[in-house]
Amino acid sequence: MPRRHKSKFKAHERRRQARGEAQGCEDAQAKAAAEAEPTPSSAAQCEDTTQSVPTTGSSGASQRRRRRAKTAAATSAAATSAAATSAALSGTKSDEESNNQDEERVSPYEAPFYSERPGEDSLSRKPGLLEQYLLYKYKMKQPILKQDMLKIIGPNYENRFPEILKKAAERIEIVFAVDLQEIDSTRYDLVSKLKLPNNGRVRAGRGLPKTGLLMNILGMIFMKGNCAAEEDIWKFLGLMRVYPGRKHFIYGEPRKLITKDLVRLQYLEYRQVANSDPPRHEFLWGPNAVAETTKMKVLQFLSKVNDTIPTAFPSYYEEALQEEEERAQARGATGAGATARVIVPSSVMARSIFPPLLRPEASNPLDKIIQRRSKN
Repeated sequence: MPRRHKSKFKAHERRRQARGEAQGCEDAQAKAAAEAEPTPSSAAQCEDTTQSVPTTGSSGASQRRRRRAKTAAATSAAATSAAATSAALSGTKSDEESNNQDEERVSPYEAPFYSERPGEDSLSRKPGLLEQYLLYKYKMKQPILKQDMLKIIGPNYENRFPEILKKAAERIEIVFAVDLQEIDSTRYDLVSKLKLPNNGRVRAGRGLPKTGLLMNILGMIFMKGNCAAEEDIWKFLGLMRVYPGRKHFIYGEPRKLITKDLVRLQYLEYRQVANSDPPRHEFLWGPNAVAETTKMKVLQFLSKVNDTIPTAFPSYYEEALQEEEERAQARGATGAGATARVIVPSSVMARSIFPPLLRPEASNPLDKIIQRRSKN
């Protein structure tokens, strides 16, 4: 074969091999883009090879495909990175927002009013409305009137008023440990289960009861063998979103309330553990707690909160029953009945332990409902 033809043939072979290598690199890049895991070695090898390809029409198209493949790989990697970053930022933001809400929610005036849940019918909303009305009147120290509650539920539900009121009373009882009592045929009142100052408010002025918090602590002490370590108490209260040093929108500063106020009022005893170094403390029932309630009453309260019955805790129930018998023997009688009629729930529904919240007094929609229906 003449030398000229051999040179042409070799040049043709070199171009063909270069195109084949370029195509192989494109395939490798496309696969890397699909997997979003390009390797530096393969990318460098492809770049070195493609740089040697002559700038023919076919090689120009190959370069465009390579650029698209690189762009796709970069976009895929960026999207993956952005998704991971967004997820991380979203989680951080949610945690920060939840912490800020816990810290800033220091007043019931800032809390949302009862809101309807998706799929909830009108009858299911009525206990929630009455619950808000009862707590609002308690907080403001205003009389609870039957005629107002009838206006809130509306004339179509007047025949269901006892049932609706009982459900509202159940919800308030398990959160705040206050009982709804009927004073007469037109008036009701919310009364604390314990004789805390200012009908459960502890401090002077308006506000919501602290009795529910105290009953939970008494129950924890009882279930810890009648003496609970301070760290166990705070761990338990943390489940209720009550933290030491963080102002609570109902309880104020919990540490002061528990270790100072309730100790001063003799509902709790707060003492240092003997020979503890560093010093540790523990809680016991105080004299007034022993005088005003019993283990059985506290167990009944905790059972309602947890949607069960006292006998579901056999060992605690047996201990509480034994205490009841000892007290009855000491008194020589079972005790006198209450003067006011207490609305006792006939059944316990599944509930949340977190209390319902209130809007500002000036924008309380219940007043608008009462005023509107009074005009009709």
